[in-house]
Amino acid sequence: MPRYSAERKAAVLKKLLPPHNRSVVSVATEEGISDATLYSWLKQCREKGVPVPGYTQSDNEWSPDAKLAVVIETATLSETELGAYCREKGLYSEQIQQWKAACLEGAGQQEDQQRTAQKQRKEDRKTIKQLKAEVRRKDRALAETTSLLVLSKKLDALYGEDPNSGEDD
Repeated sequence: MPRYSAERKAAVLKKLLPPHNRSVVSVATEEGISDATLYSWLKQCREKGVPVPGYTQSDNEWSPDAKLAVVIETATLSETELGAYCREKGLYSEQIQQWKAACLEGAGQQEDQQRTAQKQRKEDRKTIKQLKAEVRRKDRALAETTSLLVLSKKLDALYGEDPNSGEDD
């Protein structure tokens, strides 16, 4: 079984894929490569998510990258050109419209997520500011309490009072 260089394989695949979309039989005859080899190469492309003519995939079999590639490829096509493209790829124009809507929806969701994240960050900063203020207030109260306790002990030491002397026996 002959081995083909990556460059030769890419050149042959280029003839099979858009925009040329030549038939496997004609390319196989021209290049002197078996039909089975070319079909195998097309299958490998399909598994990588490359839109390949002559094979109908359900929506679930198309990778997100391939769907986006199709949406981008068809963005500038007229209705006639879109129809021809869909026939070549085994797609329906409705599928492409759904994929386009999903892409736009995803972009919209990303914007919503960014706005939500920004709002959450703002709320978090406000909460942090409030918590810091509360910690400062409690630190001051603790410092005041500590000072009063120290002063109380100094006063007791100065006057020599027994801390237990104030209790009734």
